[in-house]
Amino acid sequence: MGMFDPLKGFGVTFSMMFKKVATEEYPEAGAPAAPRYHGRHQLNRHPDGLEKCVGCELCAWACPADAIFVEGGNNTEEARYSPGERYGADYQINYLRCIGCGLCIEACPTRSLTMINFYEIADDDRQRLIYTKEDLLAPLLPGMEQPPHPMRLGEDEQDYYVNGPELARGRGVPAGETVETTHEQVIS
Repeated sequence: MGMFDPLKGFGVTFSMMFKKVATEEYPEAGAPAAPRYHGRHQLNRHPDGLEKCVGCELCAWACPADAIFVEGGNNTEEARYSPGERYGADYQINYLRCIGCGLCIEACPTRSLTMINFYEIADDDRQRLIYTKEDLLAPLLPGMEQPPHPMRLGEDEQDYYVNGPELARGRGVPAGETVETTHEQVIS
């Protein structure tokens, strides 16, 4: 250690005292996440409002942290929640266990489960970190109807998965609103 080393250290400190401070006002003004950032999960809907989740439980099987619980239920003609035979009757994600790996997203055959760029999921209550189906469902957009209701985009489920976006545009739903919602739609 040289004789002038402490003076060099004080010189760095002294030079930083007069620079403008770059402070982010995070809790008051949230910083925008990168557009492709994967944060909170979301259960998507078809353009008429029916759920895309068919209750297959593949996301729960693919989860290495065992953070997802899915219990499927059967659709009836009186109470239809998805276009297929089944729907996700009970859906829970435990964010105390979730490691954000995205394997559940890859396992979903209907693209029902996706991750949006909403990142503020920390909480001091453990019970509020277990998200239920009501917390995870995408909000209803204009032109959508709250399930249960009959299929509106066709007679069978193939019409939903093959012709769904074209049928939605024919009903007046804009193209950008048939896929997934944005961060602003989740907050509102």
